Amino acid sequence: MKPIQIAIDGPAGAGKSTIAKKLSELLNYIYIDTGAMYRAITYMVLQEGINTGDIDGIVKLSERIEIRFENDSIYANGRNLDHEVRGIEVTQSVSHIAQIPQVRSILVKIQREIAANHNVVMDGRDIGTNVLQDATLKIFLTASVEERALRRFQEMIGKVENVDLEAVKADISKRDKMDKERAHSPLVKAKDAVEIDTTNYSIDDVINKIIFLLKEKISITN
Repeated sequence: MKPIQIAIDGPAGAGKSTIAKKLSELLNYIYIDTGAMYRAITYMVLQEGINTGDIDGIVKLSERIEIRFENDSIYANGRNLDHEVRGIEVTQSVSHIAQIPQVRSILVKIQREIAANHNVVMDGRDIGTNVLQDATLKIFLTASVEERALRRFQEMIGKVENVDLEAVKADISKRDKMDKERAHSPLVKAKDAVEIDTTNYSIDDVINKIIFLLKEKISITN
């Protein structure tokens, strides 16, 4: 039987990671946080002092980094980077790294290998349109810029010094523009994806909606 694949796409701050992680726990599926994978690469690039414009240097570094997930935590070369990948410096640079086609190819290969052998919930920007084009269920999460900025701001309080709500809002708007306009795998809703606006819904409301849609999909295909 083919593994079940749930693809969750959407812009920054739409709740993808939170919802995907909780959904995977409820279903006992493997959660693959693709955004964290790009953030891990970005963190390592910054740590080694590689300029974000040095494409060759970034690609070579990406080729020698082993990324894996264990108990919903991300590891790069054996090091847990759960905290580091959420830093402000990584957040400000990750879009530049994520636009590099060679880096995307390296990570997409890893993502597809995991999804080919396990039931997965995978979230990102191009899961339904590129990584898992034949996913069992495709979801596109969205929310207003104001709501997404507030969520990210609350997430960063206590983790990042001198965090400013307006700066977070500006960063999210900038990230949206870059994600939608990048040449390689831009952020777009897959034609067969179900769009869910999470602005006025709780996490549990959204998860219940996705589980209902999944049951519908499985009953139809069976």
